[in-house]
Amino acid sequence: MDRAQQFGIAALAALGEPARSRLYEYVVNRRESVGRDEVAAALGIARTTAAFHLDRLVEEGLLDVEFARRSGRVGPGAGRPAKLYRRAARQIDVTLPARRYELAGRLLADAVDESDRTGESPRVVLSRRAAELGRRIGEDSAGEQTVEVLADHGFEPIDDGSTIRLGNCPFHALVDGHTDLVCGMNLDLLTALLEGMGDRTRRACLDPAPGFCCVRLVPSDRIDPA
Repeated sequence: MDRAQQFGIAALAALGEPARSRLYEYVVNRRESVGRDEVAAALGIARTTAAFHLDRLVEEGLLDVEFARRSGRVGPGAGRPAKLYRRAARQIDVTLPARRYELAGRLLADAVDESDRTGESPRVVLSRRAAELGRRIGEDSAGEQTVEVLADHGFEPIDDGSTIRLGNCPFHALVDGHTDLVCGMNLDLLTALLEGMGDRTRRACLDPAPGFCCVRLVPSDRIDPA
């Protein structure tokens, strides 16, 4: 399970407590940030209980915090700023197995926009964009093990000692009906990821098989049969 999935599951698990779930719903339904006293009064709970649940939701990334003097007074005697809570800007998505449809959508949208501006083929632009993203991921992960980086991005790698099979395709639902487009994008991304990491022992190749991602990582000196 990748890190994003672990984070998302932990965050959603925090909402499994009924009182905390009610508190979260109250905060996100307010248009402005709210304080502990307001939450406690609205839900009929003790202020300390409200504070505990609010801070737990902050820890899990579900709420953000800001400090402000709600009276509008400033300077000496204005008192300490109040701790206020609002819905977190961070989006939490949980899919099992891991999917990355937002990532695919962003790549595709960027490719179409650039194609409209330049007249270049959308497929060519998508290939370049996917490679640029893969290279950035690889460069940011330099020094890490390739299998660990693939796991962190939801590919569920299976290393048999010579090749790495990918047990999960983060773009699974898009493959049906758009196989060449999506698998080509995935191949470009993973090829550039290996380059960015400096992993010259492996290369990415298309090798679709039932139950696996369309891309497999094989030894770089392997010669595929014609």
